[in-house]
Amino acid sequence: MSTLDTPTLLDVIRASRVVAVIRGDSAEHAADAARILFREGIRLVEIALTTPGTLDAIASVVPDVPAGSYLGAGTVLTLEDVDAVIAAGATFIVTPAVTEAVPYAAGLGVPVLAGAFTATESYEAWRQGAAAVKLFPASAVGPGYLKALTEPFPDIPFLAVGGMGLEQLPQYVAAGALGIGAGGPLVGNGARGGSADGLAERARAFVSAARELEEPR
Repeated sequence: MSTLDTPTLLDVIRASRVVAVIRGDSAEHAADAARILFREGIRLVEIALTTPGTLDAIASVVPDVPAGSYLGAGTVLTLEDVDAVIAAGATFIVTPAVTEAVPYAAGLGVPVLAGAFTATESYEAWRQGAAAVKLFPASAVGPGYLKALTEPFPDIPFLAVGGMGLEQLPQYVAAGALGIGAGGPLVGNGARGGSADGLAERARAFVSAARELEEPR
């Protein structure tokens, strides 16, 4: 199993701009979607614990993760969740809020993308050891809000998540985000038995769009 540290995770986000978010209807469909995303050049994929059989999906995909790409687990809430997803093979975790999983995983040396919405939550997530703050749901406030957060917290890396599609990618990077977390607009029904070709096409479009972006300020 590949290991991952915080500097490497941030470098990969900065280079690839996209973290794919899979919420599937079964372990098999989620695993199939993850393999397609990796194959098409998406370097960071999280499978949410709201997917039935998430741990089985993670374990089955681990041997197929390309070098330089990483598989994580999302919607991680508790200490038990952290232990379970790490045992399954996840190399980073994502939370929807500042939960007890943040300092626990950080203490284990596992990078955390910690969900936050306000300035207070963002600072607390960072203080507790988050590798980056996942602004969620970013679509509820827009890129201007993220830019405002980066001004008092220039050292906190931000990832915009929630309703992020191809149009939003350059907007949020221009506002100061390292990248975006993309669920529905990228994965669509690909993790629920939908078209594999459609998923592959969307993944290629996101990879292409990310390559066109300049380094964040």
